[in-house]
Formats: sequence, C-alpha cells, structure tokens
Amino acid sequence: MKKTATAKKTAAAEKAPAAKRTAAKKAPTAKRTAAVTKAAAGKKTPALRKAVVVKEAASVAEPAGKAAPVRKTAVAPPSGESPTALVRRARRINRELAEVYPYAHPELDFENPFQLLVATVLSAQTTDLRVNQTTPALFARYPTPEDLAAANPEEVEEILRPCGFFRAKTRSVIGLSKALVETFGGEVPGRLEELVTLPGVGRKTAFVVLGNAFGRPGITVDTHFQRLVRRWRWTDETDPDKIEAAVGALFPKSDWTDLSHHVIWHGRRICHARKPACGACPIAPLCPAYGEGETDPEKAKKLLKYEKGGFPGQRLKPPQAYLDAGGRPAPPLGAA
Repeated sequence: MKKTATAKKTAAAEKAPAAKRTAAKKAPTAKRTAAVTKAAAGKKTPALRKAVVVKEAASVAEPAGKAAPVRKTAVAPPSGESPTALVRRARRINRELAEVYPYAHPELDFENPFQLLVATVLSAQTTDLRVNQTTPALFARYPTPEDLAAANPEEVEEILRPCGFFRAKTRSVIGLSKALVETFGGEVPGRLEELVTLPGVGRKTAFVVLGNAFGRPGITVDTHFQRLVRRWRWTDETDPDKIEAAVGALFPKSDWTDLSHHVIWHGRRICHARKPACGACPIAPLCPAYGEGETDPEKAKKLLKYEKGGFPGQRLKPPQAYLDAGGRPAPPLGAA
C-alpha cells in the first residue's frame, strides 16, 4: 500500500510540471490571439465610423432611362449625428425644397441634346443667363455638330466673346463637335463613359446632359451644390467627385437629377455664398449653418434673387410651369 501511494505521488509530481509547461506554452499564444483580435477591432472602428466603403461604377452600357454610373460611398455624418439621422435630415431638406421649387429645371435654354451639351460647356466661369443670351446667335448660325465642326474659329470666338474665356471655349465646342461627327455620327452619346471623352466635357457636364436630355439620373456638382451640401453638413469633402459620391449615397438614384436642381436653385435664390437670406429660408430649422446670414425676415427678403425677389430668371425661354408660378423670362442680350 505504501508503495502504491508513493507511486501515485511521484506520478502527480511529474504531471504538474508538464501541465505548467503546457500552460506556459499556451499562454503566449492566447495573448497573441487576443492582441491580434484587439488590433483588428481597432482597425475596424474608424472604418465603420467614417464608412469608407467605395463601389466603382461598372463601365457597361445601360439602357436609356436608367441612372448613369456613379461612384458611391457612405457619408461620415457631422459630430453628434448618426448616419441614419443624416439621411433623414438630408431627404427632408430635399422634400422641403421640392415644395418651394416644384418647377425647378435646368436654367440653360436648349432644344436638343447638342444644344444642351454646348451650352453647358459654355457655362463654365460665367452665368447661365449670359450663356442663354449668347447661344441664340451661335445656334442660328451653326445648328448642328457638322456645322460647328466646320466653323471658322475666329467667327465663333466673336460670337462667344460675351461668355468670357472665349478662345478656350471656342476650341472646346469646335473640338467636341468634330468628335461627335467623327466618332458618334453627329449624335450626342447617352453614356457617361462616352460623353467624358469629348473635349471640355467632365462628369458635371455629362450629368447635366444625361439627366436633362436623356432622363438618366445624375448629380450635378457645381459651385452652388458644393457650397450648400457642405454648409448643410451632408459631407465635408471638397473634391467634386467625392462630393458626388457622398451625396449620392444619401438619396435613391431616382432623386439625383431633381435634387441637383433643388440645391442649385436654392443656392442661387436664397442661400447665397456671402449673404445667405437665413430669415427667408424655408429650411432654416434643418440647417446647421442658420445664422451665418441675415436672420431678420424683412431684411432677408431684400436679399432674394430671381423670381423670389421679383427679378427675371436666367432663361429666355423658360418652361411654362415656371411662368405659371410667377417666374419671369430673362431679357435677350443687349436689351435695356
């Protein structure tokens, strides 16, 4: 019996160090596993917070009527606002603006995709009003891409002089006309990938044409759009392509074209760059920047432009809905 007990004690003594050694080996492994897990979690947190999920648009043809390709990314909301709250606030702002501007439309006069394309290229660094006052003479003399492609540059420059940067713009409109004739049979293409290959045509211009001439939704990120979406804290991005992606993630594609009109119209009429008319703003309760401009209602009314202030709009031939709502057509070039 004594020998048996002694044997058991000896075996137990031998197992104890072995168990400690095994545990000692496992401990670093467990610590390393925990550290890796913790590091991975640490990496995911800012990614989830900033939501930098990017989806590149497919470069394939889409049937007319569908949305144009666009890079999409989720938005990092302002401090203290959840992503869901940001989406709800952004969409409510758009609904409110839709009630204020139910007749919102592109403010460039055009009768076909070619005229809209040329007018949009000419609108860089000038107003739509100035373009609308200039293009009647241009299209009367060069009504088709074939005509403009064969035009004398000096004659085109003279017509476009009021638009500013007329030499560069002449090169662009003649160049894009030649490209339309040589590559697309004289027709304006209805795909983003093809439009941006034309001289002087970027994503903004392409989306104007796609949304308003072909019915394919797109976001037009002009200076007004950039300024307002940052003022409303929809995004902190400054690059137009990143703004397009961030704002696009807040809205369904079907809203993109009208959303662009609503925001641009509001920026031109009420939410001005230097003196926003905060006291006359219909979305003041939803705006994080309320108070940057004049808050007194009577003083704010004096800052309103275009039909909100009783002044002519930017189109010489606006849609009937705009006229029915009290809008006034712009005067032709040279009118008193």
